[in-house]
Amino acid sequence: MDHRLSPEHEELRRTVEAFAHDVVAPRIAEHYERHTFPYEIVREMGRMGLFGLPFPEEYGGMGGDYLALCLALEELARVDSSVAITLEAAVSLGAMPIHRFGTEEQKRQWLPRLCAGEMLGAFGLTEPGCGSDASGTATTAVRDGDTWVINGTKSFITNSGTDITGLITVTAVTGRGPDSSPLISTIIVPAGTPGLTVAPPYSKVGWNASDTHELSLADVRVPAANLLGEEGRGYAQFLRILDEGRIAISALSTGLAQGCVDESLAYARTRTAFGRPIAANQAIQFKLADMEARVHTSRAAWRDAASRLMAGEPFKKAAAIAKLHSSDVAVTNAREATQIHGGYGFMNEFPVARMWRDAKILEIGEGTSEVQRMLIARELGVG
Repeated sequence: MDHRLSPEHEELRRTVEAFAHDVVAPRIAEHYERHTFPYEIVREMGRMGLFGLPFPEEYGGMGGDYLALCLALEELARVDSSVAITLEAAVSLGAMPIHRFGTEEQKRQWLPRLCAGEMLGAFGLTEPGCGSDASGTATTAVRDGDTWVINGTKSFITNSGTDITGLITVTAVTGRGPDSSPLISTIIVPAGTPGLTVAPPYSKVGWNASDTHELSLADVRVPAANLLGEEGRGYAQFLRILDEGRIAISALSTGLAQGCVDESLAYARTRTAFGRPIAANQAIQFKLADMEARVHTSRAAWRDAASRLMAGEPFKKAAAIAKLHSSDVAVTNAREATQIHGGYGFMNEFPVARMWRDAKILEIGEGTSEVQRMLIARELGVG
């Protein structure tokens, strides 16, 4: 496939690249070290239309496609992953379920503000006792007249506790099938609903300028009309959302890996040892060459998966391959970038230290590397 960008996509990529370097880079280190959410950056991203990139104009979106979103994520992650994951989670996990499965009324109620970045959406899937086994959902939702009564706990939920969080789409067991298997549905819970408690932010290794909380739901009541999609089809719905999201995470991972190349190349050209730049040493040159080669294949993988998605073709295996490969590339390049920087790579004033801390979660979030291997094997007919 020809993965060269159209003029429109290239213009978007350059615009986000400039924004990342001119706006995000000078500000994000302070947010990262203070563990504060970059509201001013998010507002500017909203004004640029980044939160509405893949959504139709009739709902306030930019009328773009999934490739446009992933290009933006890659360019942001070249500079900082906290900002990139805020966008990724808000779009592919927060707004996309409403776009894919919502009623016309739900779309018109929620999407315009989500697309404008005035409101962030979150996806309440993961629970303390069933991380990778999402089918083991313990949260329940019981119908009581015209309302759902929801009880349960969700963990590691991105964008769930900001001042502009507007909704959390919660997965919950709403009944049992003929074989007693749980029927999982997804329900929109507006922020601030009585009984919804947002725990203090996690103390994280990385992504320190992004928002992540545990949520508890104690007799949370929402209208029956807040059901998203068909009752009992929530499991299939979130599998589709996760398949798409893996392409976005792959693009983000590729951006982090490219940022490691950018920073290491600049450092190697200016850092001298034994009377010459360390870039003159073949050991450093080979590290940089391997890092760049990894990024190239990672980018090809996520663009292939994205092109399949947009063409309406099966893309599950391609998405799993892209996510598996690019997250490994991000971790490896972050380690190598730190090594090239030596002692300075362990100092937080250098961006590669932040990248090193941010990389590992990419092998865990939205499906661990082990889950990706399971999915690939299953698509090969051996899982």
